[in-house]
Amino acid sequence: MSQAVAPRPRGRPPAASREDVLAAALYRYLRGQRIDVQEIAGDLGLGRTTIYRWFGSREELIGDVVIRAVEPVVEVARAGARGRGGPVLLDTFDRLNRSLVESSALRQFLQRERGTALRILTSSGGNVQPRMVAIITGLIEDEVRAGNYRPPVDPATLGYAIVRLAEAFLFNDAAADVRGDVDRLREVEAAILGVSLP
Repeated sequence: MSQAVAPRPRGRPPAASREDVLAAALYRYLRGQRIDVQEIAGDLGLGRTTIYRWFGSREELIGDVVIRAVEPVVEVARAGARGRGGPVLLDTFDRLNRSLVESSALRQFLQRERGTALRILTSSGGNVQPRMVAIITGLIEDEVRAGNYRPPVDPATLGYAIVRLAEAFLFNDAAADVRGDVDRLREVEAAILGVSLP
């Protein structure tokens, strides 16, 4: 008895995957280049409509790229941070903020695309801010679960406040650039976390 074989879909199989598109866009972002969907589609042998079907829009693709670029920075910040509870959270956030200020890719993106970049980075309806809130909230929850920290408010609210605060201090709406006001940011984050600074 022969086994039924599913019919093959019509048309050419895609030349690249969603992951390939993300990798190509990340490559451009990290080198300070504009993320051009048409260019990426051409390089990978895809139609633009395929990329838009996978990501929804150019802004969502860029948002995914920004998060992909920031996740290892968060890991490095957390790995290098010292202490427990509030102090380790403050040290992690401070290291992350300083790395963001020093990021040439982020600076070039903000300078080149101004309003679009700020919208992608700070909109609660986008994919960067909610993901950053989730990452920061996760770090807070790790310290709570370990019994090292009692947050002044629930971790999700605190995570949201930390992210919004960093946006306010790091991104200058008028110039669409990254500010270096990390020392003041650290002071305010310390106050919110309930950490005494020397």
